[in-house]
This record gives sequence, C-alpha cells and structure tokens, in this order.
Amino acid sequence: MYRRSRAREVALQLLFQRDWNPSVDRSAVERFARERLRDERSITYCLRLIDALTERGPEVDRKVEESADNWKLPRMAATDRNVLRLGVIELLLDDPETPQAVVLDEAIELARRFGGAESSKFVNGVLDRVRKSLAAPQAD
Repeated sequence: MYRRSRAREVALQLLFQRDWNPSVDRSAVERFARERLRDERSITYCLRLIDALTERGPEVDRKVEESADNWKLPRMAATDRNVLRLGVIELLLDDPETPQAVVLDEAIELARRFGGAESSKFVNGVLDRVRKSLAAPQAD
C-alpha cells in the first residue's frame, strides 16, 4: 500500500541523520529508504523529498527562519527543524495530489509523534506563516 505518511516519516529520519552526518552518501540514503519502505511509490516519494531538500535547502531554511519569530535554525530542536523543512519543501513542490492542508496536518502529526510537548503547536504556527507567505502576491 502506498502511504505518503510513512514516506514522510522515513524522510524525517533521513533528515535527522543528515543533521548529524551531512556527508552521508546517496547509496546509504537509498538503502535506508528501501529497507524501511515496502513499495516503490513510497520509496520514490521519500527520495523525491530528500532530493528536493538537497537541491533547495538554503531556500527552505530561509523560509523557515523568516516564518519562525525570534528563532534561528540552530536553536530549534532537531526534530522540529526537520519537520519544518519537510513541510516547507512539500509546500514549495505544490503537488496537486497533496493539498496544503494535508501537508500541514501531516507535519503537525510528525511533530506530535516525534517532537516535544510544544512541537506540534510550533510547527503549526511556522508552517501556517510559510503557507500564507507563499500565497501572498510577490513584489517584482
């Protein structure tokens, strides 16, 4: 069964690993995803998220910091920081199969499951600000 929720969970684990070991090679990332996910669509989605974050990491981190009042990435709990990165990249990818409300709900659930007592509220607030900033007209 194709479950994006499980793919997100594995992507979160990979992001947490990357925080501690930024030089982990691609084959290890793929092996980790394949060992934990049972179907090809989930593996593909997980790796798509990781690849997008690798490519657009500075942009994602900037959006997180701009939307997290008085918080810098290094001060955030590792789980919260990586859940936010995952949520922001999904918002930026703007996949028609995943409405923005689902992206926020999924990120909040990851924060609730793996973060601290206040993580889900923090993630909700920051991602909602990111979502609103993406919807606002951009000045040229």
